[in-house]
Amino acid sequence: MSNSQLHEQLAQHRTLGTAPPEELAWLAGHGVVRQLSPGDVLSSPGAPVESMFVILSGHLAMSADQGAGMTTLMEWRGGDVSGVLPYSRLVSPPAASVAQEPTVILAIHRDHLTEMIRECHEVTALLVRTLVDRARNFTSSGMHNEKMISLGKLSAGLAHELNNPASAIERSAALLEDRLNDAERAARVLGTARLSDVQLAAVDAIRTACLAQNIPGVRSPLEQAEREDAISDWLGDHGLDAGLADLLAETPATLDALDRLAAAVQGPALEAVLSWAASGCAVRGLATEIQEAALRISGLVVAIKGFTHMDQANVAQPVDVRLSLANTVAVLKSKARGKSVAVTVEIEPGLPHVRGFGGELNQIWANLIDNALDAVPQSGLVEVRAHQEGEHKVVIQVIDNGGGIPESIQKRIFDPFFTTKPMGEGTGLGLDIVRRLVRHNHGDICVNSKPGRTEFRVALPIERPIHDGGKN
Repeated sequence: MSNSQLHEQLAQHRTLGTAPPEELAWLAGHGVVRQLSPGDVLSSPGAPVESMFVILSGHLAMSADQGAGMTTLMEWRGGDVSGVLPYSRLVSPPAASVAQEPTVILAIHRDHLTEMIRECHEVTALLVRTLVDRARNFTSSGMHNEKMISLGKLSAGLAHELNNPASAIERSAALLEDRLNDAERAARVLGTARLSDVQLAAVDAIRTACLAQNIPGVRSPLEQAEREDAISDWLGDHGLDAGLADLLAETPATLDALDRLAAAVQGPALEAVLSWAASGCAVRGLATEIQEAALRISGLVVAIKGFTHMDQANVAQPVDVRLSLANTVAVLKSKARGKSVAVTVEIEPGLPHVRGFGGELNQIWANLIDNALDAVPQSGLVEVRAHQEGEHKVVIQVIDNGGGIPESIQKRIFDPFFTTKPMGEGTGLGLDIVRRLVRHNHGDICVNSKPGRTEFRVALPIERPIHDGGKN
């Protein structure tokens, strides 16, 4: 490319074209024109960025694996400026910048930037504006990507949590129809049995026994099988259908209660009574299961609504930390259960509200607890605590018993794109976003880690009541 062509392209450059001709001539005289083919790497993570890059034509993109494949973080086209800018602290890029098509750039080494600041005031002002825009776009893009990843995890966990009670409702509803049919058939037989008052009293007694409250706890599979065998033998001894054993075994009715019924009612009427009582008990049990599953779904909806704060304006408000943490733990419960991890929540009684953005605080807890769940081993422990410290702040601690964070990298864990997770499993943005959100809520965050114990500590300001200035 000739000097005249270079000067003409700089004069038409979208970012720098308005600078005085003498300043553009300075850039042309201190830069080196480079041509890139598609796939050529301009800069790589871990390698220092040595130059400012004025993109004359073409297309560059910076991409990184954020856990669900490669994602474009930033891109530049003809008319943009990349690389080291005046007053920039950039040393190494977070990801590789690769040419997407034939690209021509003017590279100005960082050693010339001090002189450029002194000699090219208009160019410097334009580049500082570009630096501010780049920082703003980077922050906005990073937070958006992290929110989308968090949303994906949230959706997966919520789908799993909702699937269990929904399946329970479907299963119980299907069984409910069968048990109602059994009860109706038995009722028709009983209607023709012409039972005496003594027999009806025995029927009421077995019905009461079947509807009694279950004993505390749950029978083991072995205990349940032994109970079914015992009832099946009893039915066989009395010439009754052994198929009733499964239904009767689910009730609290004892063999003594069955003996008392058999002493008062015999023959086909006895089998009808047992079928009617067991079916009635099963119907009530299935209805209870459906109710409990529906309440579980309702509780999850309340938790997710509280977690997202989707019905509240995005303004700072008093936030109940107890409820905020409870909603977050509820959303992440399926992940904890998948690793058999115990998650304990310990909240100081009478904990005052903090002032902040509810949705942002929930995102903070979600990131910290999710990271803790990743860090602990199978059947590990995550502790969530909250207490008041002094008169002005509430402290929230997320503690795990994982392997810990090496001391050599503890100062870097809040840096953008820094992650200790394997490639594809972490974006390196989670803790950077957490720190930004904590600061936005006027709080502080720190970490203390050693093998077997890692603690993230977040301090937030207490919500103060507004006084009326002495007015009644």
